[in-house]
Amino acid sequence: MKKILIFGGLLLSTVLVYAQANISPAKPQSKPIVITGATIHLGNGQVINNGYIAFDKGKITAVGEGTAPNTGGADIINAAGKQVYPGFICPVTTLGLVEIEEGAKGTVDDEETGDLNPNVRSIVAYNTDSKVIPTVRSNGILLAQPTPNGGTLSGQSSVVQLDAWNWEDAAYKTDIAVHLNWPVVRPPRRRATVADANAESPDEARLKQLDEINNLFTAAKAYATAKPDVVNLRFEALKGLFNGSKKLFINVDGAKEIIEAVTLANKLGIKAVIVGGKEAYLVTNLLKQNNVPVIIRETQTLPARDEDDVYLPYKLPKILQDAGVEYGLTGTGFWRQRNLPFEAGQAVGYGLTKEQALSMITINNAKILGIDKTTGTLEVGKDANLFISGGDALDMITLDVQQAFIQGRNINLDNLHKQLYKKFSNKYGIKAD
Repeated sequence: MKKILIFGGLLLSTVLVYAQANISPAKPQSKPIVITGATIHLGNGQVINNGYIAFDKGKITAVGEGTAPNTGGADIINAAGKQVYPGFICPVTTLGLVEIEEGAKGTVDDEETGDLNPNVRSIVAYNTDSKVIPTVRSNGILLAQPTPNGGTLSGQSSVVQLDAWNWEDAAYKTDIAVHLNWPVVRPPRRRATVADANAESPDEARLKQLDEINNLFTAAKAYATAKPDVVNLRFEALKGLFNGSKKLFINVDGAKEIIEAVTLANKLGIKAVIVGGKEAYLVTNLLKQNNVPVIIRETQTLPARDEDDVYLPYKLPKILQDAGVEYGLTGTGFWRQRNLPFEAGQAVGYGLTKEQALSMITINNAKILGIDKTTGTLEVGKDANLFISGGDALDMITLDVQQAFIQGRNINLDNLHKQLYKKFSNKYGIKAD
């Protein structure tokens, strides 16, 4: 058994060490770049046909229709017949925190021991050398929010740009949110026994958890307004919730639990974000009245209730759009985030316009994450986070990311999948793209 484990460990380390060693972060933008002749999707609902976009020193300097002015000394990219999009933004993900889900504990770093860990910072565990990151980058995802899991209070998250040497380089906006898993009653997986009859019921356990959450946040609010002699690391981490510099991201799906979560946030004066929200369609008035946004966690799934419309998850973005509720979209886990643009595109078949679907994974996500002043749309003064696609970027068949820029840097779009495809294409004499 030991020999097998040792061999397996050596094999895993060999794969992790040698794969993708030739993919390095891009150097800073050294001269102006102008993209011309493209269809430009600004991300705010507007589309410019036969347009141009110019950027220098990482910032967008001009966007318009027709011929670009003042192109002297700039690198010109002819994108006639192609489309330009803002970089997609992936919130609430374990990208960069998890590498191999099963059988390799050393590659999983998204959860801390214990139930109450608001002082844990996921940014310091973010692995810029993850082999998964380039695969999602190749589908236009240029920014993400690596998020801790587990326990009741999982920790804090930050936003990163997906082309960096280390987590300090990657940090785009740090410690923006604290993550709370709202207690729910889970049905038992076995028959009840005599011992169970004397034990704490699931409802009692949930109420006890709710009391603990309420007491913790009440004490943290008192700590935030006082000048304590002794520093409490947990309360220090929660301070930002009470001065508005952080948001409370609450993982919750049921309508009843959403009402409870919003009520607590209002009581404490905290900015809340609902993550998941499968039954958010039942409480849209509450969400709108309290300005609570929803990050939909995946649409390619089944509805929460047996009696629900089987297509309800696909329709949820349109329902929230019509109700005036602020909403964004994320996927599941880490590697499946490559499907983020396709899930957004699928919402077009269930009521959203193409540009509304694009906004869902660009400016909407940026607003919820508090980074909309610098990214999310292609506007003068914002960071040049964008990519050129040969076709519709929300369509699985036509997405073709040919060039991508993060803060003006022309990033390497190679990845392990492309390398393997090329390797075996050469072996069997297949012409690789």
